[in-house]
Amino acid sequence: MNYTKYALKDNEELKSLLASSDDLFVVACNKCFKEFETVNEPDCDTFVQLASEQGRKITGTVKVDFLCNKLLTEKKLKDVIPEGTKNVAVISCGLGIQTVAELEEVPVLAAANTLNYTGNHGMALTEKTCGACAQCYLNITGGICPVVDCSKGLLNGQCGGAKDGKCEVDPKKDCAWEKIYQRLEKQGRQKEFLEEPVQLRDYSKVDVKAISEYVKKIRDIRLSGYNGGVHPEENKELAESFPLKKFPEPETVVIPLSMHVGKPAVPIVKEGDTVKLGQKIAEADGFVSSNIHSSVSGTVVAVEPRKHPNRGEVMSIVIRSDGKNTPDESVRPNKPLEELSPEEIVEIVKEKGITGMGGAGFPTFIKLKPGKPIDTVLLNGCECEPYLTADHRVLLEYADDVIYGLKAIMKAVDAPKGIIVIEDNKPDAIALLQSRTENLDNIEVQTVRTKYPQGAEKTLIKNVLKRLVPSGGLPADVGTVVDNVSTAVAISDAIQKGMPLVERAVSVTGEHIANPGNFMVKIGTSVKTLIDYCGGIAGEDVTVKMGGPMMGFPLTDEDVPVIKGTNGIIAIDIDHTKEEECIKCGRCVDVCPMELAPLNFAKYVKEGNAQALLDNHIRDCFECGCCQYICSSKIPLVERIRTGKKMIMEVK
Repeated sequence: MNYTKYALKDNEELKSLLASSDDLFVVACNKCFKEFETVNEPDCDTFVQLASEQGRKITGTVKVDFLCNKLLTEKKLKDVIPEGTKNVAVISCGLGIQTVAELEEVPVLAAANTLNYTGNHGMALTEKTCGACAQCYLNITGGICPVVDCSKGLLNGQCGGAKDGKCEVDPKKDCAWEKIYQRLEKQGRQKEFLEEPVQLRDYSKVDVKAISEYVKKIRDIRLSGYNGGVHPEENKELAESFPLKKFPEPETVVIPLSMHVGKPAVPIVKEGDTVKLGQKIAEADGFVSSNIHSSVSGTVVAVEPRKHPNRGEVMSIVIRSDGKNTPDESVRPNKPLEELSPEEIVEIVKEKGITGMGGAGFPTFIKLKPGKPIDTVLLNGCECEPYLTADHRVLLEYADDVIYGLKAIMKAVDAPKGIIVIEDNKPDAIALLQSRTENLDNIEVQTVRTKYPQGAEKTLIKNVLKRLVPSGGLPADVGTVVDNVSTAVAISDAIQKGMPLVERAVSVTGEHIANPGNFMVKIGTSVKTLIDYCGGIAGEDVTVKMGGPMMGFPLTDEDVPVIKGTNGIIAIDIDHTKEEECIKCGRCVDVCPMELAPLNFAKYVKEGNAQALLDNHIRDCFECGCCQYICSSKIPLVERIRTGKKMIMEVK
């Protein structure tokens, strides 16, 4: 089904347009709401052929998906339009025409009619709106719509005038007519405009009020803090009120040697060895790797491949607990933080096997050696995934350790400022951390609006610091380091107690968990044990995931261990939606926080086009799942994106 929003003007009207315009650059939008069969629409070539027949010079052409999305269009048109271009002809709906007109200094000509088809209208994230009125005045008015930009829309007559450049009806709004005059004066077209005959508007065409109000409301929400994002049901009330509870001692732990980004650790114990709590049992293998420690005291009963939550089978160390939790001799407090050098802090974090606890599992000591000046450390307490409440409880119950860990990170990277960032759906945690930091000049608490994926590194940096991490870059490239609040607590434990990362906070929750809760759980504890302790799974047709519903991964087998990155176990309804063909609605583009075009990734994966995936920056995608959540056709976009990344690796 096609709900296209424009069609080329008829030949006679185009010839009239071309009669007074030359040296044209053509920008064409690939129509939205259509069957996604081809990347390019034929209208551009048709217009170019007609212009050539009229003896007009074409300086170049570009075809763009979702031209109305200003954020993406600005990037795509940068340095594309060559010198010598005197006019830009735009083939799109009114939204696209207005977007280009705002970006370019030369006259922008509408080569298409805006048409109001039955169906949805392309409402991408621009500052302008289009009423789809089927009467486009943008050629005459320099790309500023007198229908939606003027509070009165007085095409049929004059208004009472403006005061200080503001509308007499809406003092907060700039006078559209003054904007039109100023733009046309800049383009040298004011005389031409003043000689235009009166343009009568047929009000029977379309009422734009509902469209304009809806678009404004949606854009205000989506542009808050960073582009895109979604607002899934939070469902945090299921577990957020339950304090962290010490989970019962497991009889046996299965500790994978691969639960971090990078190479698996190498075991340094063997079957039959006696080990103690906090004893190192596997050493990092190479720079990007991590040490691993025993979470119990007891006996090593096996060093063998065992099931991993998301990596099939991996080499693991199986330990039978003696129930005593006898600490290893290495578990002893370090010097006070004031006496530790930055190098000593990094070495402690490395030795104690601390990895990112927000889910990614990147070795933390590497972050603490950025090799670049750092002015701000961001501590991520957003916990933006639905259902999960473990970090919320950590903020409430380990506030002093969170602050201590932040101070250690700041000292390690020589950062003068630290910010604890918390979403506004955790007012109790915000109030507590503000009270604990009010006398600290270099640490503050910043509240951010609840929106997924607020807690992702790059979106957090953009929202809080207004800095943009470059494509393929790292937070250190813009002077910051980002760590999770639970990671900060682990650093505090490592320094103050000498305890390695051997346990973590885990939420066990979801509509199908009989008795949800938050627990401090030993690494290596069986997920099945956790679920059974919480009363088991209630009902049928259930999906069990490790992590949240957006970025977590389904568990086909519950007999797998809790690992360093396990922030939650959830039991939720199975999604039975059926995949349909892409209709090119563009919703995935609008919600992508990295300003990418996920629908193209799915297409290029299907075609096996690895180069196109690279050219469209698939590696900048961090698989947040916003695109898949919003997809009208229920396409498993995250799965396709992961396939695309593997495809690139194989080509390399």
